[in-house]
This record gives sequence, structure tokens and C-alpha cells, in this order.
Amino acid sequence: MKNRCPWAESQVNHVYHDTEWGVPSHDDRHLFEMLSLEGAQAGLSWATILNRRETYRDVYGNFDAAAIARYDERKKARLLADLGIVRNRLKIEASVLNARAFLAVQAEFGSFDRYLWASWTGARSRINGTPSRRSPPAPRDPTP
Repeated sequence: MKNRCPWAESQVNHVYHDTEWGVPSHDDRHLFEMLSLEGAQAGLSWATILNRRETYRDVYGNFDAAAIARYDERKKARLLADLGIVRNRLKIEASVLNARAFLAVQAEFGSFDRYLWASWTGARSRINGTPSRRSPPAPRDPTP
């Protein structure tokens, strides 16, 4: 049996835990996907979102931020009617606003990856000490 965190209780969580969770990513599309999925997850279980991930990829054009930033009221209404995603008007609106902000960060820093890694981590992974698997440390403030 593989050693996993207690939250990874289902098959979809197992796959995510074993292949993505805690793995550094430098791909802007993937980073935008994760940002978008986290926004959809607010107030729900991560497994709920992971079970809908393929539909999210489909309806959001594989998380093409430039395309999402242009979504109009008609497109947002179609998303609200899609049973395969979380149908919440505020979350859908946030995905469009986040796409616009994401593109602004890319324009300013050259990539979202550069912004995250250079601005927040000094371009290196940070590994926090964890006293146990049941009580991970609280996130640290990245500002000096």
C-alpha cells in the first residue's frame, strides 16, 4: 500500500496526490488550470472538483486563459447550465476575471511561472518541516 496523506481517500485523490500534489509546475497553462480549479473548489471537497476536471477542461478550452478572458454573458450562461461543472454564477464570473488578471501578470512578468517562482519562492522549491502527516504547518508569509 502506498503511503499517502489522510485526505487522499478516493481513487481520484490517489492519482492527484501521487502525480501532482506538491510537485512544482512551471507550465503556465497548468498553473492557470490549478488556479481555476481551486476557485471552483471553494467550499467543496477537492474530490468533487477532480471528478469534474475533464468537463472543466472541455468547457474552458483546456484552460486557455486568453479565450476565457473573452467570455461574454452568453458563454457564461452556457457554463451555468452545464451539469458537469459547479454551476455557481460567482465562481464562473471569478474564472473570467481571474483569466484577465492572469494575462495581466503574464504581460508584466513574461509568464505567470516567472511571477510565482521569482517573486514568491526565490526561484526554488520550499519544503516546510512537518511534525506529522496529520498536522502540516501553516503556510508561511513569503514576504521578507
